[in-house]
Amino acid sequence: MKKRKISASLLAASLVAATLLTGCGDKKGTELDYAEGTVLRMATGYNSADTGIAFSAAVAGEGVTLADGKTYHTGDLKPTWAALEEILNVEFEDKYQGNSEAKEWAYWKDQLDQVDMVAGPAGTLTAAGTAGQLVDINKYIDSMPNFKAYLEANPIVRLSITGATTGDNAGSIYFSPYFDGVNDIERMPLMRVDWVQKLLDGEGSFSASKSGNTAAPKYQPYMPTSGKVEIEVVKKDGSAVEKVTKDYDAAGNIIKTMNDKGSMTGVEAVNMLRDYIDKAYNGYYGTTRSDLFCGQNAAWDADELVALLRCVVANANTLNGTDSIQGLFSREDDNNQRRVDMFRFAGTLFGVRGLESRQDYLYIGNDNKLHDARQEAATYTALERMHTLAEEGLISKSFMENSKESSSTMLENDLGFMHYDYNQTQTLLNATKLQEGEKYMAVMVPVARWDDGTGEKFMRFTESWRSVKTGGWAISKAGVGDDTNKLNALLALIDYAYSPKGQILMSYGPDAFIKTHDDGSYVTFNFNGQQMPVIADETYAELWDKAGGNYTNYARKYLGSTLSFVKSQAFEYQCTHEVGKEGAGYISTAIGLGTIHHPELALAKNAWYTSVPTVLPTTDVANQTINSFTELGSSGNFGQSKDQTNLFLDIIVKGFTGEGTANAEQTVKTVTDTWHGSQYLELKEAAWQELVTYYNSLSK
Repeated sequence: MKKRKISASLLAASLVAATLLTGCGDKKGTELDYAEGTVLRMATGYNSADTGIAFSAAVAGEGVTLADGKTYHTGDLKPTWAALEEILNVEFEDKYQGNSEAKEWAYWKDQLDQVDMVAGPAGTLTAAGTAGQLVDINKYIDSMPNFKAYLEANPIVRLSITGATTGDNAGSIYFSPYFDGVNDIERMPLMRVDWVQKLLDGEGSFSASKSGNTAAPKYQPYMPTSGKVEIEVVKKDGSAVEKVTKDYDAAGNIIKTMNDKGSMTGVEAVNMLRDYIDKAYNGYYGTTRSDLFCGQNAAWDADELVALLRCVVANANTLNGTDSIQGLFSREDDNNQRRVDMFRFAGTLFGVRGLESRQDYLYIGNDNKLHDARQEAATYTALERMHTLAEEGLISKSFMENSKESSSTMLENDLGFMHYDYNQTQTLLNATKLQEGEKYMAVMVPVARWDDGTGEKFMRFTESWRSVKTGGWAISKAGVGDDTNKLNALLALIDYAYSPKGQILMSYGPDAFIKTHDDGSYVTFNFNGQQMPVIADETYAELWDKAGGNYTNYARKYLGSTLSFVKSQAFEYQCTHEVGKEGAGYISTAIGLGTIHHPELALAKNAWYTSVPTVLPTTDVANQTINSFTELGSSGNFGQSKDQTNLFLDIIVKGFTGEGTANAEQTVKTVTDTWHGSQYLELKEAAWQELVTYYNSLSK
């Protein structure tokens, strides 16, 4: 058989791609030789049979014709993978069972000789690599110049996939990381802004022919009740930063004022909130008071949001013509994987780290040590605050009952006001579910009390920051055995995926789905300071026809892209509804101007801002010990997957109940002592410190 070499001529197949993503061309290193037509057995995909590298019967039907003009049938490779076969001159054999990463790994772990590349959870793959089941990619890193360059440019990525820091396997890497976008905000608060405008904007007093009453108050003030707080905001036109003052001496705290009044009509509540906004901000928002929540110059905080929720729920008849509106909800109120967004939002609202961590519930303090949100009283104080919202009826009934509901149903029936989620997929509902004049939009991250170790301050911070995802693809050591062809071909696949051209393919699919000039070069647009390809008109039309405008579903089901490796947000941005672009644009401007703080994908000067690695290089013995802490794990009390349970959600719904969890202090003690939290943290902390030491040694 002929030998295949990955060289500069292949990796520079499209010159226009050379500067699209990194500002430099695809890189050449030691050539990886393998026989043309090498067969690679791929147990890889994303969570279902419909989102693998080959077409399922459910997607292909009797044959599906795509924008590239080709017709695909069940079992055919999807366009991205058909293109990869040609580019790399290999043959892919689809072995994917259509499972989640965890279940796919569980299926293959005892028969790894049957596959060459396998999907799995990042932590599980690292543990398996440490146990000798997976290939250490780091041993071949000098033959993978594109992958190597990507890791050098993103230190936290390198730290997130390092499997060991000492011994013969120091620096080991057992899986290729997956990025659903990188170094950008992930989840955002979303609101029915037309409702906010209807309640708060205009001259004079608010009036309504019919309104309900607010519930007996349970939620207590989080922000100050007196004094003044100065906040940095982006100017309304987005041009610069300015400071606004929350004047509690002039206006009082809106929650205290409402609570002192007790239950009141929805009309009274709205006028009380209007008066507060005028006085607290000294007329800054004028008659467009909704800008406090929805504008580029928004400055809202948790107390102001709760006041708004009270107004929304008590004015259902005015807003939707019924007697019921659900305040906060999750995308699927019966799905634990989506319900957990409620406690993630609590962290953003009340200044608590670790609730949106890249790994378990860990974060790095300014002492450069790991902290665990499950073992900190502040976490449970925030959850208790969320429970008081639930007691007031400000969280959806379906969330409280864990019953089937979805944001699309909430929104299309004008039943839901707000949730915390991904912008692109949720704002598409403006086109598919909402009527003219209705508007569901991402709004600014709230102001909260945050202590980054330099003293408490009122600022915006989001922990929802894109980094290495919690799953990846690994090379089976038993699968490749002594076959150098298989090994080199798989290494070439990984390296190509991180090249500029490869990153485009893994996000957009093949060139046939991209708009080009007459000379074949890409039509591009500016995205986050880089020139990125524009999707073809036929692709855009097909995306709406086959996936209702949902880029991720279309890419995974039909193109076979965004299954792993690097997913650029540039394609997704082009498919974002105009309302989605508006809200995300406000947030992007605020991040650019520094009024929203976030973790960094590097070792930050103040370690509090360092993003925790997705995986830490704990030893095999440590992993076994950690796995024995069942109450602490995902299968115990803190699961985040669909069929699991989560104590944090139970506290939001029921409050503190049960032996050992009757209050915040008891719960912390139970988690720390009875559920082995202190031992868990000690093992993780040791791995973190070893990782930092190892990384610092690389630059010496």
